[in-house]
Amino acid sequence: MSILKTIENGSTNTLDTGWSYSNSETMHAKIMVVDDVPLNVKIVCAHLQTVGYNQFIQVTDSTTAMTHIYQDDPDILLLDIMMPEISGLDILEAVRADPHYAHLPILILTAAADNSEMKKKALELGATDFLPKPIDAEDLIPRVHNALLMKSYQDHLEQKVLLRTEELEKSRAEVLHCLARAGEYRDNETGKHVIRVSKYAGLIAQELGLDYERVSLIKQAAALHDLGKIGIPDAILLKPGKLSESEFNAMKKHCEYGSDICGALKKQEEDFMVSHALTAETILGENVESPVLKLAGLIAATHHEKWDGSGYPRGLKGTDIPLEGRITAIADVFDALSSKRPYKDPFPLEKCLAIMQEGSASHFDPELLELFLNQLDEVVIIRDEYSD
Repeated sequence: MSILKTIENGSTNTLDTGWSYSNSETMHAKIMVVDDVPLNVKIVCAHLQTVGYNQFIQVTDSTTAMTHIYQDDPDILLLDIMMPEISGLDILEAVRADPHYAHLPILILTAAADNSEMKKKALELGATDFLPKPIDAEDLIPRVHNALLMKSYQDHLEQKVLLRTEELEKSRAEVLHCLARAGEYRDNETGKHVIRVSKYAGLIAQELGLDYERVSLIKQAAALHDLGKIGIPDAILLKPGKLSESEFNAMKKHCEYGSDICGALKKQEEDFMVSHALTAETILGENVESPVLKLAGLIAATHHEKWDGSGYPRGLKGTDIPLEGRITAIADVFDALSSKRPYKDPFPLEKCLAIMQEGSASHFDPELLELFLNQLDEVVIIRDEYSD
């Protein structure tokens, strides 16, 4: 029975192509066929139905092709070139412009009249393969099958990469948190101070309208703001009373220590490692700098600067203080006021807010402080949820 007769009779299961893909995992793939000639679309679908494919998106109006692609998200696209109003090349270019469809197999349906220059253009735009018209089942079925298998493999690979990336991100976050706790553990045994400061800083960054990635980076880096406390003697760090001038000067050093710990290796440190580790070449590669650690070093060095220039260690003023340092300053001071420290009990919320507002435009960036206070309900939730 001819393919045309089969279509006319409404049956598509009697064709014998010699192909057997009934057990293939690609049988339920969504196959989209775009051709302005309805009979061409029906023939393609009929051939594919004979081997078990059962999901088809049939498009004969090229102006609606992109709408169908976005709505139906096909697994493969069979695309005619010569169509009125919007050509197959136009659709091909639009599809490939969307990163989501970078790996979508696109098989071009070409007539003998289609010239080589047009085929070259299709390849340049990202066509996967070509199918000559009139469509032959012996040619169509294996090409569709192989293209779908390749896409299935690519999807599986991308899923594995995504999973591995998530695992690495989780591992990195855990390492950063452990590093942050190392700085806090000596005067805050629960280590929750770094969590609160991180989340307060994230609230301000988010309220400021920064993008998700930068907010996330600030949250992670802010947790390391006091890492330099590792270098401060216990007699100073844990002193219950007021620090003397010399003790306070020593305490100020934690900004420098934190910046150094998060910074790149100094030349003498590199030389030492090269002479003591066979793997130093790998360890000291060109790409050792982490964006989180670079930002953490910046925050460590600047979160005690003040808006009016009276802070330390450099006496920076106003917007000369990096934004991330200004954000963390607000988060850190509020947590210091509202938490128990070796030298004080936690202050009531009203007193904390009064002190913070008093420091507007002197200690704190007034705009950022206002953003922080606008999120007071969330601030209180964080304070209570992560209390020591």
